[in-house]
Amino acid sequence: MNTVLIVCGAGASSTFLALRLRRIAMARGLDLVVEAGSLPDLDERMRESTVLLVGPHLSSHFDDLAERARLVGARAAMLPDTVFGPEGADHAADLVMATLERKETDHG
Repeated sequence: MNTVLIVCGAGASSTFLALRLRRIAMARGLDLVVEAGSLPDLDERMRESTVLLVGPHLSSHFDDLAERARLVGARAAMLPDTVFGPEGADHAADLVMATLERKETDHG
């Protein structure tokens, strides 16, 4: 089972996306645990995560967040600006699966 942590500044938008992504994962039969987090609790929560999804409004922090994820053995991916739209959870699920398939030396 893979644990996905979605992070945004305060945790509100990531909570809504996490709920929608859980539904998509169930519908697709994906073995995912999806959680939401905020920047203040990130380091503690990330230790148990396989994938860190970073909200688009945190793009300026992505390199730092990706490095922090790497240090605990997680992979990071930047969510697209459209992630909070009608098909955003589908796009997030696709991104999670692509991130899990990517080699550890790949970046993106």
